Amino acid sequence: MSRWKLTVEYDGREFVGWQRQDNGPSIQQCLEEAVEKLSGETVRVHGAGRTDAGVHALGQTAHFDLEKSLTERAVRDGLNFHLRPAPIAVLDAEPVPDDFHARMSAVERGYVYRIVNRRAPLALDYGRAWQIGRPLDAEAMDAAAGILIGCHDFTTFRASLCQAKSPVKTLDVLTVTRSGPEIRITARARSFLHHQIRNITGTLVLVGEGRWPVEQVRTALEARDRSKGGPTAPPDGLYFTDVVYDADRS
Repeated sequence: MSRWKLTVEYDGREFVGWQRQDNGPSIQQCLEEAVEKLSGETVRVHGAGRTDAGVHALGQTAHFDLEKSLTERAVRDGLNFHLRPAPIAVLDAEPVPDDFHARMSAVERGYVYRIVNRRAPLALDYGRAWQIGRPLDAEAMDAAAGILIGCHDFTTFRASLCQAKSPVKTLDVLTVTRSGPEIRITARARSFLHHQIRNITGTLVLVGEGRWPVEQVRTALEARDRSKGGPTAPPDGLYFTDVVYDADRS
């Protein structure tokens, strides 16, 4: 029995999210079906993060166990062959120790949220970014983001259906940068609450529009009340960028 680690990219628009559900196709389901077609084995594919419907990934990590002996190239190319035409690509496949777990072994996860700040509608990035026509002050948004860095009770930015045992999380990185019309919100942490980044993004946009002063973000955070935060940003602009493991830091 070999354990395989996958690095996966996908366009989330066609899926109900990472996790298998009864109401539509998921990335997990597509990968499990591709593994079965490749090897003849029924497996469970475990992901590092359970992205929501419409959320994309540039570097999602997953693992599964396989009895059949295959090369790295055979796993990567074979899975990509059987995944077609789904918008999912296995970028890398490698054998890992039996104690590796895509979710439990992760020490850091990275996300980026893309906003295209222009009046014109999106032609190429439709469904892959949040288009906002009103002017946004990215510097004010970045100042407000700095308030949220560190260990906090993030109840204000937590979805009502979040299953995490505690609302306390540590944000290691939260920055807002602009390049032309594109604004990027970059977040890094060991783990996140359900909708945490999308709820933070919706709040930072209120600051960018001038509807909230920067310090109101601190007030919202300290309220520990979801109704005191901003709206939930759409999934279109959210990308799961990468996962870091202890071995990556050695």
